[in-house]
Amino acid sequence: MNDKVERKPNSLIHESSPYLLQHAFNPVNWLAWNDETINRSKKEDKPIFLSIGYSSCHWCHVMAHESFEDNEIAKIMNEKFINIKVDREERPDIDDIYQRACQLVTGNGGWPLSVFLTPDLKPFYVGTYFPKESRYGMPGFGEILKQLSQAYMAKKDDINKTTSEFVEALASTSKDIRGNNIGEIDKTVLDESALNLLQMADLVNGGFGISPKFPNVSNLLFLLRYYHISGIEKFKDFVLLTCDKIIFGGIHDHLGGGFSRYSTDQKWLVPHFEKMLYDNALLVVLFCEMYQITKDEIFRDTVEKTLDYILRELTNDKGVFYSAEDADSDGEEGKFYVWSKREIISEIKIPLHQDIFCEYFGVTEMGNFEGKNILNVKYSIEQLSKKYGLTVEEIKKIIDVNSAILFDIREKRVRPQKDDKTILSWNALAISAFVKGFKITGKAKYLEAAVKAVEFIEKELKSKNGFLYRIYKKGEVKIPAYLDDYSFYVNALLDIVEVKTDSKYIDLTCNYADWALKHFWDVEENNFYYSSDLHESLLLRTKILYDLATPSGNSVFVSNLIRLYHIVGKSDYIDKAEKMIKGSISAALDNPFGFGWLLSSCYLYIKKPIEITIFSHDVNDSKITDELNKMFIPNSIFSVLYEGNALQDLEKYSLFRNKTMIKDKPSGDFVLICKDFACTPPISDLREIENILASHSSSSSKERIK
Repeated sequence: MNDKVERKPNSLIHESSPYLLQHAFNPVNWLAWNDETINRSKKEDKPIFLSIGYSSCHWCHVMAHESFEDNEIAKIMNEKFINIKVDREERPDIDDIYQRACQLVTGNGGWPLSVFLTPDLKPFYVGTYFPKESRYGMPGFGEILKQLSQAYMAKKDDINKTTSEFVEALASTSKDIRGNNIGEIDKTVLDESALNLLQMADLVNGGFGISPKFPNVSNLLFLLRYYHISGIEKFKDFVLLTCDKIIFGGIHDHLGGGFSRYSTDQKWLVPHFEKMLYDNALLVVLFCEMYQITKDEIFRDTVEKTLDYILRELTNDKGVFYSAEDADSDGEEGKFYVWSKREIISEIKIPLHQDIFCEYFGVTEMGNFEGKNILNVKYSIEQLSKKYGLTVEEIKKIIDVNSAILFDIREKRVRPQKDDKTILSWNALAISAFVKGFKITGKAKYLEAAVKAVEFIEKELKSKNGFLYRIYKKGEVKIPAYLDDYSFYVNALLDIVEVKTDSKYIDLTCNYADWALKHFWDVEENNFYYSSDLHESLLLRTKILYDLATPSGNSVFVSNLIRLYHIVGKSDYIDKAEKMIKGSISAALDNPFGFGWLLSSCYLYIKKPIEITIFSHDVNDSKITDELNKMFIPNSIFSVLYEGNALQDLEKYSLFRNKTMIKDKPSGDFVLICKDFACTPPISDLREIENILASHSSSSSKERIK
């Protein structure tokens, strides 16, 4: 009988988070974060051990197996501490506070996050992963527990004094990130940021820095926008290099689709095998834009393969999306994904096919990862075509057919655990990805997936009072939504408006934007708090301004407000967007790496949106719509109007005012293109449309925020 069956569950058995449930059978008396638990700490005068992680975190699993499943360690924890487990994906507000504390003390952060708190929630010792016993200069967790327990009892006054000073330093971290307020901004802001960002680039392997390497999609999207406004090819070329390296590297699941969270090496070969919904959604958006620029089929094919992976593995029967897949299976990281050469040869029966497949994916007897092989593309199909005297189509068919065979074999393995909770912000990113995927492929199933997810969110994650919830799982919702939930969801709804122009979606975006402005906005600093004024009051009310693995809610809201202003004409939206840019752009100039999405929002303001309104007679067959969807116009505000789609309901918005009653319009589909309050006459010739859009592409605009 296994250990979990023999042990009695702790209180986490009543939680819905997959991460918390992973620890429900630990001998540690884990408690959830709530008022009752915190009051217990005060009543018993015990320090709190706070452990923060997430379900697909490899080192969280390691620390759990080493320490939290150990009876001796658990005994100390249970006697001397109140032990709280938090899922950082459910409570990013708690995680943000104590990650800042960890970074202040150690210079680093990450998960598992291990924090020791006084009963009033002030940190007095912080770290990440601790081994059970001391090694390699790292203190052992058992020894830490004993020493901190003794220190808390014997030196409580010293600890309280230290924590008070610590909290003051912690409070400044949210404010110090903002630079001086700049009164005037022009294109030189983008020039300087783009050049500084490119200096951090790895021009050989793509990406930024050495290792580990994350995709950093926000920065790549900004460089594409800078290419659009400047016309300088080297910025596009670097993004192209990076995308190629990611797509052909081991971070890409070549058999099943989707991408791992990051690469542990410089060359994108060895991933940390967990797959996150947000990474895959953001990469889809990036690859869609690369397809629009290059028309290279590798980007369209990768978009389809990634979206199909999300539909297959990360979509529930309600039409919303799960959070992640674990790195481990059978207790071993990457086991699900790697192959020995012998395994591959035993499944591919034709010797020529064996040679071609193994050469294409770099499969060797020695392997490239702990004696096994991570599939990564070593040679192009064109190179193999020349070497083997076969056509490109024949080589591609050999690779595709045998990839399908190995995929079916792999499906019989023990799968990594799935984190089956739905997070609103990550779902919003996925909705945007499916909309973008629909635009470049024309495949209706992608738009249907996006619309279905919105319908579910509106039905199940919206409260009777109109605010949104962050988490859904198995019929239950919890935790009011945070800034990134609102910001990403408004962005997703605006993306849907571009392909399904309907007043109901515009009304929703306005409602949620207004709700966020009411409950998250800081009137003194002209930006958004991460938590609303209705959330639980914590040690600090922080702001997240950096664009890292995901963009910050603040950065995305800048572009949301600019887009909304051009649709509905509400001056408060553009006024607040201007204030946000002015207050944050100097920090972006100092550190462009951490503000990629903000810089893209700044690009949108400086370049100014171009309004493209398509009038079509057939919702399912419009050549003009299909062609425009495949163009790279990152400053566009698209809308598609069809006969009979309640045009009168749209006329209340400034974008559509006077556009529905056009005299002398051409027969068939046509387009209106507007910029700087001037519009073209109706145009039905596609080449003429392309010429007009090209004339608005790169510029040396000196438009300013005054």
